Amino acid sequence: MTKTWVEDYPRSSSPVPRIVQLMTPHGAFLVLAAVSAFLFAVLDAWVYVLLIPFVETLFSRSGAPGFASATGMDRLLEATVYQWVDVAGDPLVAIGRIIALIILVFLIKNIFHFSRTYFLARVEQGVSRDLRNQIYGHLVNLDLSFFSRTRLGQVVSRLTTEVEQFRRLVTTELFKVLSAGLEFSVAVMAMLLISWKLTLAAFVVVPLTMIFWGPLVGVLRKLDHSVLDLGGDITGHIQETFSGIRLVKSSSSENRERERFSALTGEYFRRFMRAEFVRALAPPLTELLAAAGTVVILWFGARLVVAGEVTGPEFVGFIGLSVKLYSPVKNVAKFPAIAQPGLVAAERIFDFLDIPHEVSDTPGALPVRGFVSDITFEDVSFTYRRGEPVLRGISFEASHGDVIALVGPSGAGKSTIVDLLGRFFDVDDGCIMLDGLDIRQLRIQDLRSLFAIVSQDTVLFHDTVSSNIAYGRPGASHSDIVAAATAAYAHGFITEMPRGYDTIVGERGVELSGGERQRIAIARALLMNRPILVLDEAMSSVDPAAERVIREATSHLMLGRTVFIIAHRLSTILHANKILVMAKGEIIEQGDHGTLMSKAGLYRRLYDSQFNEADLVGSPWFVDEI
Repeated sequence: MTKTWVEDYPRSSSPVPRIVQLMTPHGAFLVLAAVSAFLFAVLDAWVYVLLIPFVETLFSRSGAPGFASATGMDRLLEATVYQWVDVAGDPLVAIGRIIALIILVFLIKNIFHFSRTYFLARVEQGVSRDLRNQIYGHLVNLDLSFFSRTRLGQVVSRLTTEVEQFRRLVTTELFKVLSAGLEFSVAVMAMLLISWKLTLAAFVVVPLTMIFWGPLVGVLRKLDHSVLDLGGDITGHIQETFSGIRLVKSSSSENRERERFSALTGEYFRRFMRAEFVRALAPPLTELLAAAGTVVILWFGARLVVAGEVTGPEFVGFIGLSVKLYSPVKNVAKFPAIAQPGLVAAERIFDFLDIPHEVSDTPGALPVRGFVSDITFEDVSFTYRRGEPVLRGISFEASHGDVIALVGPSGAGKSTIVDLLGRFFDVDDGCIMLDGLDIRQLRIQDLRSLFAIVSQDTVLFHDTVSSNIAYGRPGASHSDIVAAATAAYAHGFITEMPRGYDTIVGERGVELSGGERQRIAIARALLMNRPILVLDEAMSSVDPAAERVIREATSHLMLGRTVFIIAHRLSTILHANKILVMAKGEIIEQGDHGTLMSKAGLYRRLYDSQFNEADLVGSPWFVDEI
């Protein structure tokens, strides 16, 4: 199975305190739901209590209640129901009034049922909203290193499947247990008013029910963990497949992907059914135990009625209450099994929220007002987590206004240098200085506000062309957006689109060609107007003719800025002040184009190889050498 971030970090402690913390802001609605549940439980039990005067009136011919002995229930009924219902008078009138009471109790009971359900919905949706916001906020603040080693499906699973499991636990299932506890308590109090002996008999089966489920809880926890992990893998596989659907189809790999997906879903089905097999034991076994308890009550209660300790009507009412008693007992007994998916989801969510930020502001981090003089790399080395060294002893200086080009084979570490400069990662050794200050002493957000980046993998959102260009500068005027698009030679094709700048570009800009996406990304960087511009293969998707006009349009915009160009196409960096030639994580040559050509080193070989091939096949693409 694919490894995930979970293996890299210790697990959180018990999730219960944090669940309580999440529910605290919604305490008012939770209290209202609990009060409604309590009143519902009282009225629900009172329906069964009203069976006692009903049966007494229906079957007694003595003209009086005639209890065998003065019980607590006798006194309660005398103080309430018998104040309004004259069981010594016309039995039909008395029965009519009792029925009216039952209808009234049902009406009020269901009002509280509605309020309980509504207030609970407010709590569960509020908790879900807060948790999703917390997860998403933590997610966007995590370091790039997290995303480089984590499948996106595992992250999406936290925001969708596991939040839903969590919601069911902390509201639906947990509140069901709370309601069951209230109903149980009220029913027990009513039963004790009738006969404490019968109540003890009713409790014979309760410990057996609780003990039965203890050993299964640990098994369910492990099974539910594996089910949720595999669910994240399925989500990740779906996203990977459809984000690379062009490769899948061009490689005729549809059948292979179907087989891989079927294997994942088959394993998910098997694990899920193993968990459900254990979970499904709850209802039938609890019913059997409840039936055994009812038999005990019938046998022992009959003896008490014959002995005159309990009247027949009281016994009928007690049976009704005992039946009501076993429903909450069953819910409580099943809770450990049913709660396992939610508890597992809570653990996984809190594990995610506990992932530390590897790159963060140091105490007393300094604000950055701008970029004035120079950027210096001093003997910088860097290694990705659990990987081989990517950079070794990198040293160079970029003055304000310089155009710095980074060239070399794939994997030489060119993009890593820019990532370190923006503190997407921190160096292992050495330091990076900005205007004489170690960038680790600066506020990260201020530091990154100096950069505008155009990468090879163009990022566009499912939004309008205008919104995508203005993404890095919210509130930009339409005229500024048009000016940036014009400078990037994007205005022409944008105005030809159905709705111009208001056209939706589709997910990841699917409605646009590669060159069009790249030019919108360049327009976005130009509109941001940052002092440091990074072009990471920014013209790789642009045809040679468009490349020339874009280079001409942007050359004056580079004046006064420091520009880092990462390029395979050497035609894009001939004007650079300094070219850094990299191989295997080291700078092996540096200088301008003329200097490097005169050295007849790697740069010269790459240049000759690229332009000779361009002459032969008409292709400007760079051929890796090493």
